[in-house]
Amino acid sequence: MTLDPQPLTGTHIRLLAGQATSGRPVHEVLPARAVESDLFELAGSPGMALGCAAGDVLRVADDGHFEIVEHGENLCVQAAGRGQLSPESFFELREAVSRLGGMAEAPPNVRFIVVTVARTVGIPVIERVMDAWAAGVDEVEWWFGKGDHAEASA
Repeated sequence: MTLDPQPLTGTHIRLLAGQATSGRPVHEVLPARAVESDLFELAGSPGMALGCAAGDVLRVADDGHFEIVEHGENLCVQAAGRGQLSPESFFELREAVSRLGGMAEAPPNVRFIVVTVARTVGIPVIERVMDAWAAGVDEVEWWFGKGDHAEASA
């Protein structure tokens, strides 16, 4: 995986991830490394925000809107089901992704899964791994969360 292991300085950024049904903004807080006053390199891929992955350099506004200034070498894949995913299905995906040199992460309740994998692995290879995993899990969907490859699959 190409995630740059820069030491974190405790910096976190707040990215706009969408809007709740109430119309209020939904933000996601992610670890990052400050590059300049309004530029940050993501240290982790997002679980909700779309269009970026670990290693990307972002310009972040106070309201959470962001633009990618420089693409990193990783892709972000996000997966979710109708309810919680099982720890077993998460383990299976984590093992499959690690064979690609990537990593899969999930919160303790496994409501969603975030995969970070190097772009050089190739979209077709990543799609095959994700499709094979999803075929064994009920009611799960996955999609590329990276803006230049934001596609849905089931």
